[in-house]
Amino acid sequence: MAAPVDPAVLRVADAVGALIESWGFKRNMGRMWTVLYLEDHALTAAELGETLGLSTGAVSMLLAELAQWGAVKKDWVVGNRRDHYEAETSIWKMVSRVLRERELRWVETALGEFEGANAQLTPASATATDARRALITARIAGLTQLAQVGSHLLKSILDGESIDNVGLKTVGELANLANLVKK
Repeated sequence: MAAPVDPAVLRVADAVGALIESWGFKRNMGRMWTVLYLEDHALTAAELGETLGLSTGAVSMLLAELAQWGAVKKDWVVGNRRDHYEAETSIWKMVSRVLRERELRWVETALGEFEGANAQLTPASATATDARRALITARIAGLTQLAQVGSHLLKSILDGESIDNVGLKTVGELANLANLVKK
């Protein structure tokens, strides 16, 4: 039987779990990573399940997902045939992977769609009045600009560049987009 878990560890695990869940991941992924992160040694799947009150199947699936994101890795313990797991301790490494592989991809996909929609707004295909067409064009331009700034910002952060030079003043100009949407 595993040693009792410090209530402070579970409290932090629950807080990280809630944070991770708000970022679109499973709450128990954050809880499991935290338990491993706060340990001074690798744990087995059985120990993780007992600590967090999770089934063997749930632990297995969570460990596979965490390994896929590079948040945990297997560790070999001499004299023990069971797999042991330890947390990735570089938080920046984990966050940057999610930003690069998920958020940046989403922003760039949206940017491509906005640019494609803008290209469709040719006079020959006009089905709306000139005023409505101008409104649609302006709003798509605002969304395109927002996606360009977001993409540039994410790339700058991931490349370790200063974000002072990203052109964030442009974001202030996007307030005009909000005003257009309200009309």
